[in-house]
Amino acid sequence: MPQAGTWIPYAGGDALLLAAILFVIAGALAYLGTRLQQPVGTRRPGRALGILLVLIWVLALATLVFAVGSMAIAQTQQRGNLTAAPNPITPITELSAILTFAAITSITRDHGLKIAFGSAIVGAIAAPMIFELPFDLIVMPRIYYMSRIYYTPVPAIVYTLLFFLPLFLWELSSFALLTLSPVTKLSKYSLFALAAMFFVFAIWALFGFPFPGSPIPITLNAASKILSFVAAITLFLPQKPTLAVETDAR
Repeated sequence: MPQAGTWIPYAGGDALLLAAILFVIAGALAYLGTRLQQPVGTRRPGRALGILLVLIWVLALATLVFAVGSMAIAQTQQRGNLTAAPNPITPITELSAILTFAAITSITRDHGLKIAFGSAIVGAIAAPMIFELPFDLIVMPRIYYMSRIYYTPVPAIVYTLLFFLPLFLWELSSFALLTLSPVTKLSKYSLFALAAMFFVFAIWALFGFPFPGSPIPITLNAASKILSFVAAITLFLPQKPTLAVETDAR
């Protein structure tokens, strides 16, 4: 009987196909990084839209909590209690979030305390989602496959979607919050960090993308998670003036 929170690893051709797709994504991001000469900024939303984005984020989180609670109740009624699998990555995520918050605050301090603090909040929120969105897309089919056999309440597809749809909305709305910071910019360093994260994902996939319950998947999970936080920090790096601006200044 599997523990709650785990998934069935990929195997054989499925693992090789997943690894190939992830290697292609990593290569494409690295190539785009070499082609991006100037950082790409975001357009800040107006006050009303900004409030709406925050409300969507809060509602998505509340819906996700409700979904998790509903699944837990249904699980207990249908299948009995399951032991939660230990998660050795949680302390790494928490420490990375603290360090990311501190790093972004320090990087953006010249813009004033309000902007620095706000940028650190949205950056720390979005950072783990950079990892979680592709990760969830990868493990979702394996969780659903397992659920039909083992422990997710029935109907399995309904409860699978009940969990993942608000989760995806929460992740996407977390990215949208980045537009609230006036200093958010996508640079080549962001693309290189993303490429490195997908490269680690691809290595993980070669092993079947198993649950981090042994040294190799734990290491690969931790490395890709840390790279997602690095990618978030690069969104707030100070930008060097262009050659044209430097020439005009002289």
